Amino acid sequence: MSDVFNALHTVGSGSYLADDVHFLLQPCQIEPTDVAEKERLIQTNQKHYSEMISREDAPTDIHITLYERALKQNGARMAADVQALAEALNTGCPGGAVVLVSFVRAGLPLGVLLRRALLALGREAYHYGISIVRDRDIDRVALEAIITAHGADNLIFVDGWTGKGAIAGELQRSLGDDPRFVGGPRMVVLADPCGHAWLAASAEDWVIPSGILGATVSGLVSRSIWPADGGLHGCMRCDHLQAFDVTRAFVDRIEAERQQLGPVTAAVPWSDTQRQQLQTAATGVVSTLANRFGITNMNRIKPGIAEATRAVLRRVPEHVLVRDKNDSDVRLLMHLTERAGVTVEEVGDALGPYRAVTIIRSVNQ
Repeated sequence: MSDVFNALHTVGSGSYLADDVHFLLQPCQIEPTDVAEKERLIQTNQKHYSEMISREDAPTDIHITLYERALKQNGARMAADVQALAEALNTGCPGGAVVLVSFVRAGLPLGVLLRRALLALGREAYHYGISIVRDRDIDRVALEAIITAHGADNLIFVDGWTGKGAIAGELQRSLGDDPRFVGGPRMVVLADPCGHAWLAASAEDWVIPSGILGATVSGLVSRSIWPADGGLHGCMRCDHLQAFDVTRAFVDRIEAERQQLGPVTAAVPWSDTQRQQLQTAATGVVSTLANRFGITNMNRIKPGIAEATRAVLRRVPEHVLVRDKNDSDVRLLMHLTERAGVTVEEVGDALGPYRAVTIIRSVNQ
């Protein structure tokens, strides 16, 4: 480990293997905020979402069963997508090590798996987990430490998926004018239904198995927390969830699936036409929903299976819309909405590239 990292007080690798990732996050402790109160403070602009965190509960037995079903149903697909992305990075990052910088938490499982796939292709690869906060900034302290150690030429940002493209937009706002990122910062995801990633395995909105759990599949760390006193962004350790941790088991399962694959075609960045079509379709859906529900704050609209599911778990949902209630990829979402007493509306093709959308309740109602 470079001296530049030794000077930072971090949470290490969480419950991942030490070689799989190094979190450039400082451990912190803040009092949990009730979900309803957090929603009120966010929507009244009294606090930013990144300044608060709610206690993360253990997954229920049904939640775990649905995770395991998703893993069985889509594990092989995720393995093939990881390989396709790794093949693309191997050719798209000529010379030297590939430096993967995953956004905590959704990018972590993919970043770990990409690093292993790149090593299997004979490439030197490093992997870090850092924070980026919508409407604020990327963690500059963490990023500069990485660039000091490795340079920026082969630096690739990793997230799990895109919803509306908010994080891709924040990345562009933060680093779009940085001359060290020739052509702009590059972000890789598994699923990019809104067309805002540099590289994606597909544009399909599908249930990524790691996307339906939180800390228990992401190294037992919380969502990142904005630092009140500057420095590294923070996180809390979720030690109360140790009994439910599948972090390593998940990586091992997908890695075993990947090792059984035959030849896989490398992923290819979107053409300008493809990107425009995806962005137009996604924006059209969000605009239509905003008009229908009288929404002016677009942060209340959470499109895509993963974002819709997480919004039901973490926020106060008002409406959930799905393309098809019988779709196996929305089973967990249907379970969570039933438990929360939220009505699900089936709207078919009106969701465009998305299979599910959650609308956050307005605190003014």
